[in-house]
Amino acid sequence: MRAHRPSVAFPVHLEELYGRFPFERSFADDPISSVRPLARDRRRAEVAGIFAATLAVGGTAAIRTAIGRLAAMVDGDVSRLVDPSWASERARRLRPFRHRWIRGEQLDHLAANLADYYEGSESLEAEFLQGFELGGFDHGLDALARVLRGGSRTAPRGYAALFPTPLGSLKSPAKRLTLFVRWMVRERYPDLGVWRRVPTGELRVPLDQHVHWIAYHLGLTTRRSRSWNTVEEVTEALRRIDPIDPVRYDFVLCHTGISGDCPKERDLTVCGPCSMRPDCLLWRDRRAAT
Repeated sequence: MRAHRPSVAFPVHLEELYGRFPFERSFADDPISSVRPLARDRRRAEVAGIFAATLAVGGTAAIRTAIGRLAAMVDGDVSRLVDPSWASERARRLRPFRHRWIRGEQLDHLAANLADYYEGSESLEAEFLQGFELGGFDHGLDALARVLRGGSRTAPRGYAALFPTPLGSLKSPAKRLTLFVRWMVRERYPDLGVWRRVPTGELRVPLDQHVHWIAYHLGLTTRRSRSWNTVEEVTEALRRIDPIDPVRYDFVLCHTGISGDCPKERDLTVCGPCSMRPDCLLWRDRRAAT
């Protein structure tokens, strides 16, 4: 069977989906809605963003709850997490924290690594750019992962696995770090736009299960598994539509899956009004009225 590809009218269909999308409804369900109130300056935006992206495991409601619990533990001031003078109190407060397999001691270790980094650097953007200029976006993510993993300090069990890199043997899609960079770089809603030196056209799609499923069924990738190669393939397909800001479609594709607007099976009551139906593999070779 030949590979599924989008229709010639795919860019028009995607723009229609984007234009009609209920951003406010989905913004309330997204982790970024919990990050924005904490991001009062660039440092706080980076700290809130890193912790929120690290916690972005599982359903959106559980993620937002976890971010809220973490914020409450530091009395709403995420800058405390990277304040060296607050290290003992931070460790005490974070100790009981749990979210899926992520433990408070791991978050305390992350905070200590960030505190070390900020002792000598103003922003994580500089670290990302150093890797990016060396070898591209994947090298930028790798540079961030190395900072977050830290140096000589002994890490808690399972900590390094929180920060996979596209340059590793498994070629991880690095969804959470890619999401963090999207939040930092894009100025347009709903992102934060506190980094100014990374071009939006160089961003990559944070490939979660919803985006991958929809991308595969729209013919944006032929790959059935999530890997960095899949990230590159999906991003390149979107870059051909918008080379300046290819990942602006990410939020819409992701929440089309999360919200149930894409039921992931043929259901005319839901799929009927969808502008993407002519491009969808599930509806291929089927008349619009079936």
